[in-house]
Amino acid sequence: MTSRGAGTAFSRIVNSRLLNDYLHRVFTSADGNQPAAAYRKNLTFQNLQEHLERLLSEENGSEDSRDQVAEGRLGPSTVVLDHTSGFEGLLLVDDDLLGVIGHSNFGSIRATTCVYKGKWIYEVLISSQGLMQIGWCTLNCRFNQEEGVGDTPDSYAYDGNRVRKWNVTTTNYGKSWAAGDIVSCLIDLDEGTIAFCLNGISLGTAFDNITRGAGMAYFPAISLSFKESVAFNFGSRPLRYPLVEGYRPLQDPPVADLVKARKLLGYLKNVIHIGIDVTEGKLVEKDTSMWQLQGEPTVLITLAHIFNYFSPLMCKVYLVEDVLMTFLLSILERGGAVEAHPLIQQLLNLMWLLMEEYEVHECLKQLLMSLLRAYRFSPIIPDLGLQIHYLRLTIAVLKHEKSRKYLLSNVLFDVLRSVVFFYIKSPLRVEEAGLQELIPTTWWPNRFTKEGKESKEVKEESAEERLRRRAYERGCQRLKKRIEVVEGLQVQILKLLLNNKDRGGGEASRYIFLNKFRKFLQENASNRGNLAVLCPPEYMVCFLHRLIAALRYFWDGHKAKTPASLSSEGAYVPPQLFYNGKVDYFDLQRLGGLLSHLKKTLKDDLAAKANILIDPAELQAVTMDDLDEDEESATSAAQSQRPSAALAIGGALARPAWLSSPTLGRANRFLSTAAVSLMNPRRPLGTLEKIKVLTLRTEQRTREDIEGTHGNEGLLLGRPPEEPDQPITENSLLEVLDGIVMMYNLSVHQQLGKMVGVSDDVNEYAMALKDTEEKISRCPKRRRDIHEELLKSQKVFSEKLNHLSRRLAWINVTIYSKEKMQDIYWLLRVCIRTIEHGDRTGSLFAFMPEFYLSVAMNSYSALKNYFSPVNSMEELPGYEETLMRLAAILAKHFADSRIVGTDIRDSLMQALASYVCYPHSLRAVERIPEEQRISMMKNLLAPYEQRPWAQTNWILVRLWRGCGFGYRYTRLPHLLKTKPEDASLPSLQKPCPSTLLQRHMAHLLRSDRDLAPSFLNSVLNQLNWAFSEFIGMIQEIQQAAERLERNFVDSRQLKVCATCFDLSVSLLRVLEMTVTLAPEIFLDWNRPSSELLLRRLAQLLNQVLNRVTAERNLFDRVVNLRLPGLESVDHYPILVAVTGILVRLLVDTDVQGTERATTVLLADPCFQLRSIQYLLGHAEPSALAAAAPPTDKRHFSLHTYTEYISTEELAKVEKMLNHLSEESKQAAATTLPTSEEDLCPICYAHPISAIFRPCSHKSCKACINQHLMNNKDCFFCKATITGVDDFTKPASS
Repeated sequence: MTSRGAGTAFSRIVNSRLLNDYLHRVFTSADGNQPAAAYRKNLTFQNLQEHLERLLSEENGSEDSRDQVAEGRLGPSTVVLDHTSGFEGLLLVDDDLLGVIGHSNFGSIRATTCVYKGKWIYEVLISSQGLMQIGWCTLNCRFNQEEGVGDTPDSYAYDGNRVRKWNVTTTNYGKSWAAGDIVSCLIDLDEGTIAFCLNGISLGTAFDNITRGAGMAYFPAISLSFKESVAFNFGSRPLRYPLVEGYRPLQDPPVADLVKARKLLGYLKNVIHIGIDVTEGKLVEKDTSMWQLQGEPTVLITLAHIFNYFSPLMCKVYLVEDVLMTFLLSILERGGAVEAHPLIQQLLNLMWLLMEEYEVHECLKQLLMSLLRAYRFSPIIPDLGLQIHYLRLTIAVLKHEKSRKYLLSNVLFDVLRSVVFFYIKSPLRVEEAGLQELIPTTWWPNRFTKEGKESKEVKEESAEERLRRRAYERGCQRLKKRIEVVEGLQVQILKLLLNNKDRGGGEASRYIFLNKFRKFLQENASNRGNLAVLCPPEYMVCFLHRLIAALRYFWDGHKAKTPASLSSEGAYVPPQLFYNGKVDYFDLQRLGGLLSHLKKTLKDDLAAKANILIDPAELQAVTMDDLDEDEESATSAAQSQRPSAALAIGGALARPAWLSSPTLGRANRFLSTAAVSLMNPRRPLGTLEKIKVLTLRTEQRTREDIEGTHGNEGLLLGRPPEEPDQPITENSLLEVLDGIVMMYNLSVHQQLGKMVGVSDDVNEYAMALKDTEEKISRCPKRRRDIHEELLKSQKVFSEKLNHLSRRLAWINVTIYSKEKMQDIYWLLRVCIRTIEHGDRTGSLFAFMPEFYLSVAMNSYSALKNYFSPVNSMEELPGYEETLMRLAAILAKHFADSRIVGTDIRDSLMQALASYVCYPHSLRAVERIPEEQRISMMKNLLAPYEQRPWAQTNWILVRLWRGCGFGYRYTRLPHLLKTKPEDASLPSLQKPCPSTLLQRHMAHLLRSDRDLAPSFLNSVLNQLNWAFSEFIGMIQEIQQAAERLERNFVDSRQLKVCATCFDLSVSLLRVLEMTVTLAPEIFLDWNRPSSELLLRRLAQLLNQVLNRVTAERNLFDRVVNLRLPGLESVDHYPILVAVTGILVRLLVDTDVQGTERATTVLLADPCFQLRSIQYLLGHAEPSALAAAAPPTDKRHFSLHTYTEYISTEELAKVEKMLNHLSEESKQAAATTLPTSEEDLCPICYAHPISAIFRPCSHKSCKACINQHLMNNKDCFFCKATITGVDDFTKPASS
C-alpha cells in the first residue's frame, strides 16, 4: 500500500525517538506488555512492515493446529447445501447455497457435510413461518413429496409450525416459531441426543438414544412445503447464539484470520487513541469520539501499513460481522444522536482512501448484509433496543455520501432486500417480547351481541372495567412511544436515500433511488403469480408509511423554499406523467386499454392538447414488439455494447426470491429431481429479456431527465391546457408519490384486511368468555362436574384473550394507529385529486393507470372497515368533503365510456353499490351537484342488456329499501336466529332509502318516453330469465334429494340457485319502486307501450305467484329441506315483493288505473285467485276437503309478520283480495265461451285481435307487440311486417 521511500520522506516531520515511541505504542505485542525502552528494537517506517508481520504471526503456530480437520466430521470444510445430489422435489437455492425456498409439495435437501462423533450445532434463520421440518438425517434416508425429514427411521426433526417433533411418529414439542426467529439444531453423538433451541432458549432434549455406530453419520437437513423459506448458518458467519457449551459449528471459523483481524483492529484503535504533540515532542491521549485525520503524515502512513493487512480480511463475511460490525456498534453504544459520533464517518473515509475499490465495495456489501440479517433476526425485547442499535449503525454508514451512493447503486436493491430495514415484525409470543411487563393489564371491549354486531345499547362501564381500560391504554401508549423511536430511525434512512443535494461525485442519491425504486415496483407488478419473487405484503405496509413520512418531509421543505408551490396537503400526480412516456408503468393496464392501442387511437389528441407527437416508427416498434421472435439475439447485442451495465442489470433482474435467504435474494439455482441439468441456473426467457432493455433505459435517466432544465420540463412534459400552470413540487417527488400509490395497490390493501383477523379473534373469544360466565352463573350447585368444566373453559378463554389483547395492542400501534390512518387518508385524497385533474383532460384521461381508481376505492374501504374499531374516520379533517368528492367520482365514472376494462368498471359499480348502503356515504352521493346525480340515475336506468346489470339493480334496490311493502327489514325474518357470516356486510346494513334520488328516477321515467319502456322491458326480461333459472335449479335439487342413494348437491349449484332467487326478488323490488314512483308508465294507456308493459308485468307476477303459492309444491319442498347455501330462499321475501306491486296497482291508484290493472290481471290465463288468498293464509277449499294435513304444518300468512308489515299494509291486502274476488266472479259470469278457432294461435290464451300487414296473418295484440320488440318478421311466413291493424271477427251469417 505504501512505499518505503515515501515513508522515509514523511518520517522527517517527526523525530526518530518520537516516531519510535509512537510505533511501539501503536503496535503492542500480543500480551500487551511493552519492553523497556532500552531493550526494544528501534522502529521506523523502513522496518515497520517486518515488525508487523512478526506480530501477526506470533500465535499462528498454535492456531494452525485448530484449523485441521476436526475428528467426527466428514465432508468439505466449507459447508453448504448439497445441490448436486442431496435433495428431493423442486427447490430454489440461493447463489451462496445457504438459502432455500420450497417449490413443490414437500421438498427436502441436506448439507454437504456429516458428523459421526462429538457435539455439533448449526442455525436456521426462519424466513417464513409455514410448514417445515428441520433437523438431521443419514445418507440412507429416502425422501419423497409426502415424506421428509423426521418421517423415516434415521431422521429427526422439529416442526415449529405444528409445534411437534418427528421421528416416524410425532409428539408435542417446543414452541411455535415465527418469521424472524432462529432455530439452533444440536446433536450430541457421544450421548446420543438431539436438542433444539429457539432464539437461544433451549426447548429441551427432543430425542435420545439415536442410532449410532459404524456407517451412521448425520447430515443437517430440512423438508419444507411450497414457498416456505429459510437460510442456514453452518458457521460461515458467527453463530447468533453460540452459548451452548461444548458444541462446535459444523464449519470451523477462520481462526487465524480472526486473530489477525482482531490484532489489526487493536492497532487501529491505538492510532485513534494516541496523538502526537509535535511541539511538545510527546505522545498524548485523544478523545476517540471526535478523532479526525487532519493531514498528519505519520498517522496516515501508520494507518496505510495497518490497512495493507486489514483490507483483504475485510472482504470475508465472518470477519466483517465478528470484527468490523462489532467495533462500529461499540462506537454508537455511548448513546446520543448518530451525528454525535463522527468517528464512523472518519473510518469510512479511511477505507475509501486506503483500501482498493473492490475491497471497499465487498466490505460495505458484507457489512450491510450483516446489519440487515442482524436487524431481521433479532428477537423483540421490550425497549426494541436491538433493532434500534442496528438501525443507528445503518444510518451512520449511509450518512457517508460515497458509501451511500455505492450501496444505493449496487447493493440496497440489487443484492440486499433493503425494505426489511423498514419493517417492524409482530411478536407471535408476547411473553418473550416482554409485552407482559409493558402492558401488565389487559382489556377488551364487551359491547358485542351474539350476532357479532356492535351493541347499540350503551351499557354503563363499571369502575373496575374503567380502571382496566385506562391501564391498558397507558400500556399501549408506552408501547407506541418505543415503536415510534424505531419508525423515526427508519424514516431517517429514507431521508438519506432521498437526499438530492449530494451531487458531488456523480448523480444525487435521490435519482439513484428513483431508478432502483421503479425497478423494485416492476419486479412486484410483473410477477403477481410468482409468490417467491414478491416483496411480502407485511414489509410493503411498513415501507409505505415510512416513505410517505419522508416524502411529505421533502415536499413541505420545498414548499417552505418555494411558496408558490403546493403543500403536501394538496399533493396530486399531474396527468401528463401518464402519457408523456417519462415514467415507465410496465405492462399495467390503463383506463382506456393497452398503451400501444391508446397511442395509435389518441395520437391526434396528444398532438392537439399536449403538443406531443408520436413517431410513426415508434408505433411500428410497439406493434411489432409482441411478434418479435428474436429478442434474445437483440438483447445479447445490446449487452455486448454495454457489458458492465448489462451484467449489473442481469444480476438485478434475475427475479430475486424474497423469501429465501434473509438478505441475499439470488435464488438462481432451480433444483429439480426431474431436471436434466441440475448445475446450470434456469435463465428466464423472452419477456424478461425485453424487460431488461426497458430497465436499461430507466437506469440511464439523470437528474435533468427527471427535474428538467431551462426549456425542458422533465417529467412534466406535455402539460394539457386544462392543467393549471402552477409549480406543484420537485418532479422527482411526484414520481415517488406515484410509486407509493402503486405500492398500495400491489399488496398493502390486502395486508391491511388480513391483519383485522386478530381483532375479530378478540371479539369471538370475548363473546365466548361472556357466554361461559353466564353459564357459570346459571349452573346448578349440585352439578360440580359441569361447573369445573366451565371454569376450565373460562380460564382458557381468559388466557387466550390476555395474549390476543397484547398482540392486538402491537398491531394497532404498528398498523392501525391514528397516524397510519392519516397516511391512508392522505393517500385517498391524493388519488381523488389526481383523478379529478385527469378527468378534466377529456380523452387523455384514458391514459391514467387503472390502479389510481382502485386505490381510491380500496383506501376508502380500508379507512371505513379496517381502522374503525380503533379510530373513527369521521374525525379526519375534511371528511365530509372527501366523501362527497369520492361519491362524485364513482357516480361519474361507473359508466364512463373512456374506461374500457371490465374489472375496473365492475369495481366502480360495486363501490357505488356499497356506498349507497351506508347513511353517511349515501348522503354524500345526495350532496354531489344535481346534474351529476341525474346523469348517474340515467346511467342506472339504461337497458340491462349488453352490460353487467346485477350491481345496477342492487343500487336501485338499496335506494328503495325502507320504502317498499314490508321492506323495512335488515335481515330476513327466518334468518334472525342464525349468526351472520359478517355483520359488517353492506347487505346487512339498516335500510336508508334516498327520496331525493327516487325523485330523480321518477322524473326521468316520466319525462323520457323512450327510456321507461326500454328500461322496464329489460327488467322484465331479466326477471323472466332469473326466475325460470331458479325454478329449473330447484327441480334438479328436489330430484337429487328424493333419490334413495346418498348423494350431495354441488355447493356451487346451490349458490347459483340462491343467487337467481335473490336476483328475482331484487328485480321485483325495482318493479315495485317503478310502479310506486311512476304508475302512469303502466296505467296511462295514452303512452304507446303502457298496455303491453302492464300485460307483461301481470303475466310474470302470476307465474311467480303460481309457482310459490301452490299447495305442497316444489318451492315448499325445497324450502323445507333447509339446505346450507339456500338460507335466503323463503316465501316471505318474494311474496311481499309481488304483493307490493299488486297493492300499488290495484289499491293505491285512481279508479281508472284500478280498472285497467284489474282487467289485465284477470285476463291473463295464468291468474288464480287462490294465489292471492294464500298471501293471507286462506287455504283452498279443495285442500280442506281432502285428507287433513299434518298438525305441525303451518300455512304462510302475512298476518304472522306483524313486526315487518304494518296494520295499514295488511288492510290494503285484505281490500285487494276482496276486490279481486268480486271482480273475478263478475268476469266469470260475463265471459262467453270462445271457440278454439278464434283463439290466438301463438298463446292460445287470448282471442285474435290483430292482423299483420302485408301477409294478413293474425294473433292477439299481446303476442305481436311483444314479438315486435325484438323481431320484425311474421311468426308464420317470415315476411317483414310493415303494420298491425285491429281485427274484429265479422258477425256470423
